[in-house]
Amino acid sequence: MILEWIDEAQASGARLKVSCQTVGLDVRTIQRWRRRGGGDDLRAGPKSVPSNKISSSVRKKVLEVANSEEFRNLSPKQIVPILADRKEYVASESTFYRVLREEKQMAHRGRAKPASRRAPAEKKSTGPNQVWSWDITYLKANVRGTFYYLYMFMDVWSRRIVGHAVFEEETEACSSSLLKQIMANNGDPAKIVLHSDNGGPMKGATMKATMEKLGVLSSYSRPRVSNDNPCSEALFRTLKYRPSYPSQPFESLEHASKWVDGFVRWYNEEHRHSAIGYVTPASRHDGSADEILRRRKATFEAAKRRYPERWGGRPVRRCEAPKVVFLNPSKATLRDIERQREKRAA
Repeated sequence: MILEWIDEAQASGARLKVSCQTVGLDVRTIQRWRRRGGGDDLRAGPKSVPSNKISSSVRKKVLEVANSEEFRNLSPKQIVPILADRKEYVASESTFYRVLREEKQMAHRGRAKPASRRAPAEKKSTGPNQVWSWDITYLKANVRGTFYYLYMFMDVWSRRIVGHAVFEEETEACSSSLLKQIMANNGDPAKIVLHSDNGGPMKGATMKATMEKLGVLSSYSRPRVSNDNPCSEALFRTLKYRPSYPSQPFESLEHASKWVDGFVRWYNEEHRHSAIGYVTPASRHDGSADEILRRRKATFEAAKRRYPERWGGRPVRRCEAPKVVFLNPSKATLRDIERQREKRAA
């Protein structure tokens, strides 16, 4: 009966993923039922304790790691890759989440709410220094009603912060001079597409002239649509919800600049970014991430050989980063990406 409903919905134009979400089933469940030739819901639940159930000692270790001072502000999706890079394996992300959920420790680890996303005209990058994104955010100063202004440029493909500065004013002269410095520090790469919002510092005559002189192509968000610049928005979200972000205003420009310098070092060299396979932006940018991911996969494969019952015949996780990164992908691109995911899951 359920398969008939799904087939009817797809015949009417509904996507498989949406149809499955409506009936409360996973896409792979429907694909499995179709491969066996149909039939109704035959799920009856387990009749015995699973042979691959983790031991009490592993469960205790999961809680110790998740609640340790080093990892208490990180999600399991960050914890497991970091441990794997140290050639350590405790459990999978799903096991971490399940244990934390059973222990009622699944409270949100951070001060932020989930962000929404929207997709305007897309930009495609297949390597570093092809598409950059930048924006300005306010940092509270110790004088009420005043701010310092953080200008931050990032590479969309690697998520590496390629340049930043804190100024006392928000002007096109500041952005222009900073762009010149960043381009020089990165070897004056050619034909970069620079995406930004529509503010004066981004579209002013001085900034436009500098971009034309440097051979930088411009790209802008739609007016009053901040989600058209998602990479920079996500970067500032990460910055302002860091546990070390000061709860009080910055005392001076030097104080703000020093804190931002420390954040940039952490973000580029220590932070495992979810969009690039949980490797650091610096390793992604310089090309060393491929070897890191290879060693990580070897760690998981070794763990599977030691504990084959935990995998139940499934292959180890995909330890890879996307070869192509889109900024604001089109609907057609999103459909292609979804089809590729469904194909891999089948």
